[in-house]
Amino acid sequence: MSDVHFQLEANSTVRAWLQAHPSKAPRVIAYDVHRCCGGGKICQVKVRELSQKDDPGQYATGVMDDGTRFLIDRRAAARLPSRFALTVRGLGRLKHLDLDLEGEQWGTLLYD
Repeated sequence: MSDVHFQLEANSTVRAWLQAHPSKAPRVIAYDVHRCCGGGKICQVKVRELSQKDDPGQYATGVMDDGTRFLIDRRAAARLPSRFALTVRGLGRLKHLDLDLEGEQWGTLLYD
């Protein structure tokens, strides 16, 4: 799946966050699914650091125009548009990278 490529857009806030939080390895756009006790499905998308458990060959690749690479969980990659933006959310120490999608795109990603 690593041959699937996505174009990631980043504004100046995202670029400043990436400069303040350097990483030698690509970051991961992780997709996690949990089942709750009533049988419902809870999906979560999170941008995180690459872990030792991650096999980069099992991820799609997203690239910013400056060459910064991200690995995208194959389940999310199947639902994401080929071009999407990143944003910074949260306050203070809780600031983090996140996807910047339209409502319908979030619906497709989380509920399809």
